[in-house]
Amino acid sequence: MEDKDTGRLNIDSTIYTTRLSRKFLGRKPWSPADPGSVVSYIPGTVLDILVKEGQAVKKGEDLIILEAMKMQNFIKSVIAGRIKKITVEKGDRIGKGTLLLEIDPD
Repeated sequence: MEDKDTGRLNIDSTIYTTRLSRKFLGRKPWSPADPGSVVSYIPGTVLDILVKEGQAVKKGEDLIILEAMKMQNFIKSVIAGRIKKITVEKGDRIGKGTLLLEIDPD
């Protein structure tokens, strides 16, 4: 007998019945990150914004200083481009996954 917590997996043509936790039932599918969207990987406070909208940045350049657990974390650019939009301000308390800024790639 199957209930809503039961799932079926097909691995190498073998069917497995498994119990799924409720945590994973509503999970959205994985999708690759947009390299132009810079998001916080930890919650914290924005100490300083080192760039301005319209500014050109290089890959690896420091963008924002984020303080978390009394440590300063330098958020770096993963692509070269131009700052399109800054969505946070100095002093903002942000959560994990918050959009910090957007970069138009070169």
